[in-house]
Amino acid sequence: MSSPLNIALIGYGYAGKTFHAPLIAATPGLALHTVVSSDPARVAADHPEARVSDLAAALADPAIDLVVIATPDALHAPQAHAALEAGKHVVVDKPFTLTLDEAQAVADHAARVGRSVSVFHNRRWDSDFLTLQALIDRGHLGEVIQYESHFDRFRPRVRDRWREQPGAGALLDLGPHLIDQALVLFGPPQAVYADIAVQKDGGAVGDYFHLLLRYPRLRVILHASQMTQATNLRLAVHGTGGSFIKSGLDVQERQLKAGLRPGARSYGEDPPPAC
Repeated sequence: MSSPLNIALIGYGYAGKTFHAPLIAATPGLALHTVVSSDPARVAADHPEARVSDLAAALADPAIDLVVIATPDALHAPQAHAALEAGKHVVVDKPFTLTLDEAQAVADHAARVGRSVSVFHNRRWDSDFLTLQALIDRGHLGEVIQYESHFDRFRPRVRDRWREQPGAGALLDLGPHLIDQALVLFGPPQAVYADIAVQKDGGAVGDYFHLLLRYPRLRVILHASQMTQATNLRLAVHGTGGSFIKSGLDVQERQLKAGLRPGARSYGEDPPPAC
């Protein structure tokens, strides 16, 4: 039996704790070897098998095969470069980097040192998205002519967190999920229109976006708002052979926050609409 890949998770905030650590721990062939965090007690309570260290020590550890970066967005590019320079393979949480130039530089660095680099796109495995993908692939909707994807919330007050500070915002936070799903289904569009706005009182970054991706016949609408009280619509997809309407967010994030782990009974199962 081959040895598991040893993973160093950089960052144990919301993304590291809720998504990366439990998914790594639940995946055969992966081992959560090290966590870089300023709160060792928090890590130990959840994953006593993992070491806790600083970034320099983790990158210098020859036992580490792969580094997963789950830190604030502005740190993604420099930490990816540091991990590649240390000879590690790298997975970066979305957004990959803040700019296209940064993204290209990281990709070029990975090619130069012969290491793999990838982006963490967990929403490709949302139950509703997998269902829609299957419906399209099997032809049940015919030719899709309108696709509408929402990530709406009601969070009207500015909170003291880095995601609401300059350099962040809803488009970088939620946009990668919606854009990636659309590209997986339909490929690159012919043209893109974007409307981004600050709607919260005292907001410093865009908390609203509305994107229109144009294809020859298809129109793709990607929308997110933090000032929407009626937040139930998730997907509205219309084709020449039928429609698919989905209400409510995928359950996996809520389940992971509650401590349910992949492989457990009912993990990833959406309840019937009436429930």
